[in-house]
Amino acid sequence: MKEWQKKLSECRRSIHEMKDLLNLTEEEIRRIADIEERYPVCVPDYYLGLINPEDRNDPIRRMCVPDSMEFSEGGSPDTSGEADNTVVQGMQHKYRQTALILSTNQCAMYCRHCFRKRLVGLSSEEIAEKLPEMVDYAREHPEITNVLISGGDAFLCSNEMIKRYLEAFTSIPSISFIRFGTRVPVTFPFRITEDDGELAGILREYGKRKHIIVVTQFNHPHEITPESLHAVDMLRGAGCTIRNQTVLLRGVNDDPEVLADLMNGLTAAGVMPYYVFQCRPVEGVLSQFQVPLLRGSELIEEAKAAMSGPAKAFRYAMSHPTGKIEILGRDGDSMLFRYHQAKDGRDRGRIFHRPVSETECWFDEP
Repeated sequence: MKEWQKKLSECRRSIHEMKDLLNLTEEEIRRIADIEERYPVCVPDYYLGLINPEDRNDPIRRMCVPDSMEFSEGGSPDTSGEADNTVVQGMQHKYRQTALILSTNQCAMYCRHCFRKRLVGLSSEEIAEKLPEMVDYAREHPEITNVLISGGDAFLCSNEMIKRYLEAFTSIPSISFIRFGTRVPVTFPFRITEDDGELAGILREYGKRKHIIVVTQFNHPHEITPESLHAVDMLRGAGCTIRNQTVLLRGVNDDPEVLADLMNGLTAAGVMPYYVFQCRPVEGVLSQFQVPLLRGSELIEEAKAAMSGPAKAFRYAMSHPTGKIEILGRDGDSMLFRYHQAKDGRDRGRIFHRPVSETECWFDEP
């Protein structure tokens, strides 16, 4: 067993295992224990150690410790229409050039804002059994130029499993690059740094065949630590490009100064900001984390004023069933939006106005 595997086995999976570290009251423990029955809990000691236990509103705490607001009514289990885009079990094809693989249902940490928190997917072994069908589908659809291996967390797959994906998809001529969606550089960097160099070596080897991009999710400057930077450096040393997708979260990063510090810090570390996503209206998430669209666009612009040019080269967007919709900002009494990516080719690049109230955080029909 490698050191990272030992540490992963020691993750806190119950509020009773965290109560002494968080100074919780008996009432808080009781409420959170009820939530565990519906939504699983898993927090590595490393990430737990980033919390200020004296601050009930600590941003790191909000992202990993359950809250009674997760029982709030409303929301959808599938806000992006993932079920409608499944072409092979575990594989989706929503955008013309991209195939998405949900490689595992496991994460090193269960984020409280996760947009798949109600979905129980297949295990990595079950999904891997479908790999020949996935490869056949990609070969039969040469318009697919890239594969995004996500989850769960793609880097919670075994090294052997990751190698199988890379071996399969780097052999397809029409595939130009491969992406991995992972939060382990943020929540559990030891998966990379204490793996005896094996994962980095695999990425380096297959990166000679096709370019590999690692897409991670830093949401707050406190997540940029010596440990997370070490993981980033190892990935960069393996030849990977690192890009970041932040989720705009109420009580975490809905502050211009916090966002500016985050993006500037990431850019300095060689992690390029890619998207800031509007938090999705998922069951057990929307009441706790969503920021109104009007306020979101305002604070993004305020934050950009304190960012370097490369740090603000991201798009503020919502991942909608109809596509990725860029949120351009207020225009008089309405807001301006543009399709950055579209499921229906007729929407590609389309700009549209829409009235938005001061409290509106999402919309069903563009």
